[in-house]
Amino acid sequence: MIVTETPAAGRPRRRRLAIRFAAFIRWLHIYVSMFGLVAVLFFSVTGVTLNHPDWFLGEMESRSDVEGRIDPKLLIPASPSGEVAKLEVVEHLRKAHDVRGALVEFKVDDAECLVAFKGPGYAADAFINRDDGKYTLSQTAHGLVGVINDLHKGRDSGPVWSLVVDVSALLLVVISLSGLILIFYLKLRRVPGVVVAIAGGLVVGLLYWFGVP
Repeated sequence: MIVTETPAAGRPRRRRLAIRFAAFIRWLHIYVSMFGLVAVLFFSVTGVTLNHPDWFLGEMESRSDVEGRIDPKLLIPASPSGEVAKLEVVEHLRKAHDVRGALVEFKVDDAECLVAFKGPGYAADAFINRDDGKYTLSQTAHGLVGVINDLHKGRDSGPVWSLVVDVSALLLVVISLSGLILIFYLKLRRVPGVVVAIAGGLVVGLLYWFGVP
């Protein structure tokens, strides 16, 4: 004898699946929120410092200019087909003047070399005379606020921090979507919650439409 499942019998199964799904979404929302708490807090705070750097003395910067000399043999290749000893030049600047940041440019012409470094809230530029090895080095630091603002933007922060920014953005998406899904399982708050979400989206849209030049 073939037993067919009636609609009434199928409803409890769907209800159990719905309860399990809601429990999973709740678990996901809670623990992803906790896992990404520091990242979310960091990007929230730096959103304010980025938008108002003057509130936190973000416009203050320190600049230092120094002079030095490097072995000219590193700058003048022994043969026409040779190259400037870039690695040795970079290491000299780092050790002699505590230069930090990533090397972003090493430009060589007939008269001089330009070596540029950049990092979060930091920049250094060295101009080296190829004839005698004399150089001037300028370093600019923008303080803590400048550092965290560049980290917020992922600027001059390297591939690892770029991955942190991407993962943080993904966590925010998961937190937002899981929270939106959860509201549909709260009967008393479902309609008010959806209305508030729609109202918030409309407010942001109107502010952009009327407030952004």
